[in-house]
Amino acid sequence: MRVLLNEVSPHIAAPGSEVSGEALAVLYAHPERWTRANMVATLDGAGAGEDGLTGSVNTPPDNEVYRLLRDLADVVLVGAGTARAEGYGRPGPRLRPGRTPCPDLAVVSRAARVPPGLAGPAPGRGGVWMVTRAAAGERALERARALLGADRVLVHGGVEVDLRAALADLAGRGLSRVLCEGGPSLLADVAAAGLLDELCLSTVPLLAGGDAPRIALGARSGLELRPRLVLERDGTLLHRFVRPTR
Repeated sequence: MRVLLNEVSPHIAAPGSEVSGEALAVLYAHPERWTRANMVATLDGAGAGEDGLTGSVNTPPDNEVYRLLRDLADVVLVGAGTARAEGYGRPGPRLRPGRTPCPDLAVVSRAARVPPGLAGPAPGRGGVWMVTRAAAGERALERARALLGADRVLVHGGVEVDLRAALADLAGRGLSRVLCEGGPSLLADVAAAGLLDELCLSTVPLLAGGDAPRIALGARSGLELRPRLVLERDGTLLHRFVRPTR
């Protein structure tokens, strides 16, 4: 990938140079306790293709960074609706060494419903956590516990899910490097709660048209982010935007 801007590790690669492999991993490294989001958007701001899925707008460079960011994370945070729509399964083995063989997956669900693709056992793959609220009701919570295990259902908040408490709970369990993969509502909620340290955004060379949602939808945050890294390959731009105070 060609470097356009590098304020992360200037000694690794100057603008105009090419990076790959371990050099790319160094450029995406981050602190121990960190919440990063990874999203894709078209040139006109669509967060998905006309089928409503991100797969129809993903590109090879975007997929490469997607795999790298999962390798660097302890846990992938995703909304239950996105997990169902995109057909999420338990995360597979890392391509690079990590603290665990696979990252875990934490599903945020107000209703405490476990997406079908995550309900059964999957040897050799990451574990699944449910992040939910008390208002989901005891019956729904018991169903989730039966599918995932009693200790895997994290109830934080009464009427609304308390994301700050949930991420603190995950960090206390050794899952402090969080990768949020959306969807748009969850990303907006994470940002509005002041929990987002970084946004990795792939801008793909496509005008989607239509009425696809933006990458953040719902809660307002007013969060300011600054570009620290910009890469390019085959027209896809890959950005690291970081909070200025970090």
